[in-house]
Amino acid sequence: MSSERRSLTRFLASSGYVADKTFNALYGHKQLYFQSGETGRSLDVLVDRLHMCHTVEFAGRLSRMPLTLDLTDLLLSKLQIVELNEKDAQDILYLCSAYPVSDGDEPGTIGLDRIRPIVGNDWGWWRTATLNVDRITALASGDGQGLVPVGGPHQAVQQLGVLRDAMETAPKSLRWKARARVGERVRWYELPEETPHH
Repeated sequence: MSSERRSLTRFLASSGYVADKTFNALYGHKQLYFQSGETGRSLDVLVDRLHMCHTVEFAGRLSRMPLTLDLTDLLLSKLQIVELNEKDAQDILYLCSAYPVSDGDEPGTIGLDRIRPIVGNDWGWWRTATLNVDRITALASGDGQGLVPVGGPHQAVQQLGVLRDAMETAPKSLRWKARARVGERVRWYELPEETPHH
């Protein structure tokens, strides 16, 4: 979270990570960049939100899980990618295999009460997310069956169906309906910009 930026920077410095001072001065309100002096491994830190093709706001939700981003927000971070690759598709299949897609927004679940308002208020978000669920479902049911984990507690493709139904039936705002009339004639997503590191 933005309020913990300084303490995080101190912690990473004490762990051998060197801040990219120019990048962090320019973009530190939304993203920080560090590199390990020992291994050369780089580390991007997102501040309060992920802003790529669409925006995932996670400020105020970071303490829901002990070691990772909330599962629903993690799923949203993948579903917002317009040019989804096979690794992203597999990540989504693993999430849907390991955790229940269910009503509510409980930590440890993929919460439909978190997803519905996002896709119901923003046609672009809805379009990208539903396209991705459809693509992944087709992939997992066809040539990409090997991407589906074996032995998970949940059937990934079945859970994608639950997710797709929830997105389809989510109440849609006037803003959503107005944008839906324009449809795909106008680009509905951002093109993520590459920011150089020094």
